[in-house]
Amino acid sequence: MKKDIRVLGKKKITLSEIEKFYAMEDYTKLYDTVNKLIDDGIIAVVKSSNLNGKRPALRTAYRVLPIVEDNTELINELRYTMDMKLDTSYYLKNIASYKADRAEVMKLNAYFLHHGHKLNNRVSINERSFEIWGREKFLSREGGIKILKNLGLSEEYLNYYGTSVPLAYYSHSKKTPQKILILENKDTFFSMRKHLLEGNNAIFGTEIATLVYGGGKNIFKSFEDFGISVEPYIANADNAILYLGDLDYEGIYIYEWLKKEIGDAYALQPFMEGYTTMIDKYTGMDMPLPKTKAGQNRNISELFLREFDEEYRKVIVDILQRDEYIPQEILNIGDF
Repeated sequence: MKKDIRVLGKKKITLSEIEKFYAMEDYTKLYDTVNKLIDDGIIAVVKSSNLNGKRPALRTAYRVLPIVEDNTELINELRYTMDMKLDTSYYLKNIASYKADRAEVMKLNAYFLHHGHKLNNRVSINERSFEIWGREKFLSREGGIKILKNLGLSEEYLNYYGTSVPLAYYSHSKKTPQKILILENKDTFFSMRKHLLEGNNAIFGTEIATLVYGGGKNIFKSFEDFGISVEPYIANADNAILYLGDLDYEGIYIYEWLKKEIGDAYALQPFMEGYTTMIDKYTGMDMPLPKTKAGQNRNISELFLREFDEEYRKVIVDILQRDEYIPQEILNIGDF
């Protein structure tokens, strides 16, 4: 009996269909074939079906049983060939997932077995990804993190760091400690850089050694990697860091985020001389302010506002309540 009745794709089959499939005219052979199919686990009797009225009798209907795969080899592979640091319990319970992920799991296992010492060197996420899988984006974009989770491994264990667009900065001096001014917008960064390049050391009477272009909310990722994004003299913990952005919800939110992110490591404050000049220039001109840009995070606290005296704080609050804002670009090189 070489033909496999499961190729019909049926879940239930009649005795007549079995007889036709195997082209059997001899009843004894049909009887033997049906019983062999039952013994081999290919079909099972539908007990509620009728007998066919012959001797020896057969039931007239049968269930076609699904193919039971033998996963012994894969189970043994998970149990006995994996590095001890890999927790294989998830894949032992989900063999189908292991079959899908096996090639990547085996590469990680080989790395641990033969190159695990390389984890002593901290490298970037893409560098580690290529080192293990030969695909630089596997961890960041192609499901690598899921496989780590399935194997009970933390991202920290692979000893890599994320990378972001490097911070753009200009240093007028490399002395330490120094004052660093973070600017939200590109125009103000270039204008102040030009001012310093012209031989000036101070901006609004404050000596500034380094300007950093934050790029709005892009600064969030950049400052998570601050220690590796800049030269050591800028990352010096004795430096004072000032921040100047738009006077709107987003600009204030960025400052408050920075304060929480690096406030314990650095002396971070709003660049008061810059902000008060922005407000003074606005109050002295006869021009309406632009409306607040849509979609801004308005979840700000008093962390920023409490740095101002009552007069300036009132002006800022009034502007925010009118859904207006003062762009950083109100300042130009003639103001510095």
